[in-house]
Amino acid sequence: MNVHSAVFELSAGLVTQLVPSDLPEIAISGHSNVGKSSLINRLLGRKALARTSATPGKTATINFYKLDTLRLVDLPGYGYAKVSQSEKKRWSDLIGGYFAEERDLRLVIQLIDMRHKPTKDDYMMLDYLVDNELPFLVVLTKADKLKKGERLRREAELKEELAAYEGMLTLPFSSENGEGAAELTEIIDEVCSDEPFEEEEM
Repeated sequence: MNVHSAVFELSAGLVTQLVPSDLPEIAISGHSNVGKSSLINRLLGRKALARTSATPGKTATINFYKLDTLRLVDLPGYGYAKVSQSEKKRWSDLIGGYFAEERDLRLVIQLIDMRHKPTKDDYMMLDYLVDNELPFLVVLTKADKLKKGERLRREAELKEELAAYEGMLTLPFSSENGEGAAELTEIIDEVCSDEPFEEEEM
């Protein structure tokens, strides 16, 4: 993954606006304010290529970031209570429309805040990924916010909270100190290699 080649390509608010799928894609999914933009910036070594916001629910579009050999696809954050029902439906239709298309989707990076129990919406998203047999990896964000004892406790709790998803891969991550960034980059490079990708590899 040549991070120096990364450019913001397009924001799509409707399924009809999605860019053609002519590169392997890595989709990034998660609750509003879970750290998707910060993760993208850390992976790409940029400070503000993906715009971060303190206001949950601001990302209402699918944002495409094009690199030489792949695309990062930032999906709208879900679960923000103050958004209208009509807007929630538009987001749902947009995300569902993206996954329903014939795209070269290699991996979904599902973000969950390591500090807290997965939300109802997180579980719904995990169930959606499993039911649709989409290859995914759970990245546990904001790992740096936990002290050592708190982190050990949360790691134990997460094993129970995610026990229903047998064999699921999890990776602690921090956009602040870079924990997990090298490992995640390696996974992305592997699944986006020229070799045909098989879901069983995950």
